[in-house]
Amino acid sequence: MVRERLAAMVASASDGAVTADEVLNASVPLSALGVTSLAQMRLIDAVETEFDVEIDLSGDGLDLLDDLDALERHIDEARGARGAHL
Repeated sequence: MVRERLAAMVASASDGAVTADEVLNASVPLSALGVTSLAQMRLIDAVETEFDVEIDLSGDGLDLLDDLDALERHIDEARGARGAHL
């Protein structure tokens, strides 16, 4: 479910330049599909708001924005860690 939602968020952040289906079926980095740096910034805001996670751009956060699988793992790990502290 998270993966599909992320794909839709990428499509929205790219103003439809990349579709959710393209994102889900991609075997290349999102930037190779046409996800621009502006779309990545929009995606950060959307992901942080919707999933209540932080994407640290000083670390490997930029790499997360180019790889749907890595972004999904980051969200799952952040949510899991938060749950462990409850």
